[in-house]
Amino acid sequence: MATTEEKATPCCASAPAGGDGGLRREAAGVVREWTAGEKQTVATAAMSSLIRPVEEIPEPSAKPSTKGLPMMMRAQTKHPLDPLSAAEISVAVATVRAAGATPEVRDSMRFVEVVLLEPEKHVVALADAYFFPPFQPSLLPRTKGGPVIPSKLPARRARLVVYNKQSNETSIWIVELSEVHAATRGGHHRGKVISSEVVPDVQPPMDAVEYAECEAAVKSYPPFIEAMKKRGIEDMDLVMVDAWCAGYHSEADAPSRRLAKPLIFCRTESDCPMENGYARPVEGIHILVDIQNNVIIEFEDRKLVPLPPADPLRNYTPGETRGGVDRSDVKPLHILQPEGPSFRVNGHFVEWQKWNFRIGFTPREGLVIYSVAYIDGSRGRRPIAHRLSFVEMVVPYGDPNEPHYRKNAFDAGEDGLGKNAHSLKKGCDCLGFIKYFDAHFTNYTGGIETIENCVCLHEEDHGILWKHQDWRTGLAEVRRSRRLTVSFICTVANYEYGFFWHFYQDGKIEAEVKLTGILSLGALLPGESRKYGTTIAPGLYAPVHQHFFVARMDMAVDCKPSEAFNQVVEVNVKVEGPGQNNVHNNAFYAEEKLLRSELQAMRDCDPSSARHWIVRNTRTVNRTGQPTGYKLVPGSNCLPLAGPEAKFLRRAAFLKHNLWVTPYNRDEMYPGGEFPNQNPRPNEGLATWVKKNRPLEETDIVLWYIFGVTHIPRLEDWPVMPVERIGFMLMPHGFFNCSPAVDVPPGHSEVEVKDNNGTPKLIQNGLLAKL
Repeated sequence: MATTEEKATPCCASAPAGGDGGLRREAAGVVREWTAGEKQTVATAAMSSLIRPVEEIPEPSAKPSTKGLPMMMRAQTKHPLDPLSAAEISVAVATVRAAGATPEVRDSMRFVEVVLLEPEKHVVALADAYFFPPFQPSLLPRTKGGPVIPSKLPARRARLVVYNKQSNETSIWIVELSEVHAATRGGHHRGKVISSEVVPDVQPPMDAVEYAECEAAVKSYPPFIEAMKKRGIEDMDLVMVDAWCAGYHSEADAPSRRLAKPLIFCRTESDCPMENGYARPVEGIHILVDIQNNVIIEFEDRKLVPLPPADPLRNYTPGETRGGVDRSDVKPLHILQPEGPSFRVNGHFVEWQKWNFRIGFTPREGLVIYSVAYIDGSRGRRPIAHRLSFVEMVVPYGDPNEPHYRKNAFDAGEDGLGKNAHSLKKGCDCLGFIKYFDAHFTNYTGGIETIENCVCLHEEDHGILWKHQDWRTGLAEVRRSRRLTVSFICTVANYEYGFFWHFYQDGKIEAEVKLTGILSLGALLPGESRKYGTTIAPGLYAPVHQHFFVARMDMAVDCKPSEAFNQVVEVNVKVEGPGQNNVHNNAFYAEEKLLRSELQAMRDCDPSSARHWIVRNTRTVNRTGQPTGYKLVPGSNCLPLAGPEAKFLRRAAFLKHNLWVTPYNRDEMYPGGEFPNQNPRPNEGLATWVKKNRPLEETDIVLWYIFGVTHIPRLEDWPVMPVERIGFMLMPHGFFNCSPAVDVPPGHSEVEVKDNNGTPKLIQNGLLAKL
């Protein structure tokens, strides 16, 4: 993931140490990048003022210290959390390919994923404290005689998922990189293999190359050609083959073979590339494809269902291409920021208002937000979360008929949200003064592909932030709300998904998903209707289905990277029973319950009790003596509308609850396991991890929030589905001493709670209990 000069905007005009995006403004508003020498000079000066070399740090006895290495007085060029550059990906691929035992093995390597191996949190803390501006020494724990600083950070590492097309094996490789490897043209082309491991009994995500090969194999298969002729189609250029993963329904889907069960669609015009082919599904044909060898292993024309007639409403292109006109009465709407935006960007580090965080990107998750913190006056930098991302999404369909019952895509784990991301267009996908970030990936054969303008960063007006009018005087105070939005959009087959993280001036963080695109349809026999969907055109219906998204939130409320002082409290509103305490029958109150262990923390939404959850710091209190916290406020939500024995729940047991809580473990990243494709192991991932029932009373908390929508299609969802929005909020709850939406008075310091002997105490439900 990279930034480029033409994408960076004129807002960033201060020195690099101030976090400016690596840009400077010259005369006449010209913007250019800071040179390496200028960055070096500023970074060295700033660091010299903050850090003493190790030799200058005396022990309490005044003897010189011999610990550590001399300080390296220069800034690093790559932050430990920066996504891999194109050069680094190339080095990682070359290293693994060169490690192949034989030419046949090397030729058979297919590179499914190459990502940054994220370092341990203490490495990130060290980088942010001393190696990258804005320098934050307070992130490291205090030590006697001052901190001992190493001369450099550990080398960056890449993690590769490699599929061997010859042996049908999946392996995971760890490769160590270095700056000279990644940056020097004509220099070393290989890194160092740290480890490699074959993972048995799995299938990695499918790749776009495999989709294209599957389509070609099906369209050239003689029995399929004959089946299409029965339906009046002889031109194979009209046929669309979507190679859906097989899922896991029985032992026949076992990962010993790499399988696809395609869905077939057919356009009406060969010279109209923008025609909506999804408007004409081909029903009744069963195909099973061996993706490893690219051969059809099962084929059956089970039922002749006529192709739906061409619907004049089927296309989503401009009106004139469909014999109509587009709206002409909409006047231009301009978003202007003549002085540039209020955010500052330095590489992947973003500062806006009092927020700061880092932007990352992976082929699987897409956008990742790291190191989220809020600058709170005299309290300084207050961490809120280590890492925020969407780690999985599942789309189960509710029609029990073939082929719809097996449509239960894991769009992140089987396809990859990031690899399917768009190159965004200013004025269409995003408005205003925009900072774009590019994303780099490996393709299936190990080459580098770049999605330009993949992530959009911009400010938005968001209506009124707050207002009050005094009715006695008629005087009013009002403030407008502004939010910072980071987003990307991806297409998975027929659907589009937009993923957004919004940061607000009152301390809120909103996660939002926007769903749009084309419905996945089925064909009907003449006179037929289905109770499991909506008829939207003659011979055409849209099955009911659900979309589920999994947000993984590695929280750090008022916790430095070395601390694990968080807990989760559930809050339910209770109605007071009739009696002496409720003589008017109007009383209700909020009741808190500490979630002490993983099994106890498997929870569901309950709008009838206004249920929400608070992540609290057990060692820090606010001015009223209550623990500081951030609360997760659910939006609209649902649970799977399926029986307990539904086949897709075998792989997606995490959908059975809306909230899961686990202690941080860097190996626990994906709720259905790393390889959900054809996964024969039931309940892998979250449902298995929580069986350990690890304690949660004071730890490094990870929230897994599952939210979804039940889609009962409407006629108005055709030919394109207007955007539907779902999401949730992270809101400060006793985190600030007053609303950050107004000017906060200085002097409100954090309070670390200790007993008379200086022993830290644990806060539970607002009460203190000795650890």
